[in-house]
Amino acid sequence: MKSDQDFFVIKAKEDGVSVIGLTRGSDTRFHHSEKLDKGEVMIAQFTEHTSAVKIRGKAVIQTSHGEMDTEV
Repeated sequence: MKSDQDFFVIKAKEDGVSVIGLTRGSDTRFHHSEKLDKGEVMIAQFTEHTSAVKIRGKAVIQTSHGEMDTEV
């Protein structure tokens, strides 16, 4: 894993926000999940195993490309 890869930040705006990591490859599968409560922050990055992240619930996502809110 490269140390110069961008990180992204997820901040929960309510209890029970789900953050789900999805695998790379021909079969996309869930490989990791976390639950965040209101105010909790998770800092993450894409890796050789993680190609996508699904976020369920009210949260703010910050990336080097900008900030966005989920629309729930």
